[in-house]
Amino acid sequence: MDYENVKGRIFDIQRYSIHDGKGIRTIVFLKGCVLRCRWCCNPESQEYDVQTMRVAGKPKIIGKDVTVAEVMETVEKDRGYYRRTGGGLTLSGGECLCQPDFCEALLASAKQRGISTAIESMACAEWSVIERMLPHLDTYLMDIKHMRPDKHREFTGKSNELMLANAKRVAESGKTQLVIRVPVVPTFNATEEEIGAIAAFADSLPGVKKMHLLPYHRLGQDKYDGLGRNYEMAHITPPTEDLMQKLEAAARKRFKGDVQLGG
Repeated sequence: MDYENVKGRIFDIQRYSIHDGKGIRTIVFLKGCVLRCRWCCNPESQEYDVQTMRVAGKPKIIGKDVTVAEVMETVEKDRGYYRRTGGGLTLSGGECLCQPDFCEALLASAKQRGISTAIESMACAEWSVIERMLPHLDTYLMDIKHMRPDKHREFTGKSNELMLANAKRVAESGKTQLVIRVPVVPTFNATEEEIGAIAAFADSLPGVKKMHLLPYHRLGQDKYDGLGRNYEMAHITPPTEDLMQKLEAAARKRFKGDVQLGG
């Protein structure tokens, strides 16, 4: 397949990241998402359509159609950093699996070039889509937000059964390193009981050795104003360091692997 000419829609490329995967990485943010998480720090990612967002008082076009070859031209610039740090390419969003052909082509192109690959994803897609990515994927950074379907639906717009089922299938496949990531959001899941339940689920997944607790922040709040949208979490304060340490301890009681704060 000619991966290089496959087209997709992105809204940003971030170089020199140290958070979304091992080493220094280039993060490609794809447009489109099936969830509407109340705390989303990239609301401009949710709609697949090209949008206009006011940034620092000026209109900015959000969304650009590009080929895999065009993206990889930027990714290739930091090959030296990847080699020295174990880094590489990470696909994020939005939900990158909403553009399956583009997502697969990017991962396959990177692997053909000897560049490590990762995706940051909620696994909210049919298994047949996820299965296509696995041969080209080194690390799956999978968000598990809550164990209760009703609360998951209340705060994200969708239930979580499909995501939990996909987490099990990815783990059982043994084809990629699966890391469970949990956005810790007060009023949603920031209790020892809720984090402990996610940790127990992560512990049940074969081969899963890492779990990340990511504290809620307000860094994306201004984007909602720029899009003319209401930010539903304006009244929520980020979790304190003391609370995060308590939640980390709760997770360690239920998960045998490594638990870390932050990505």
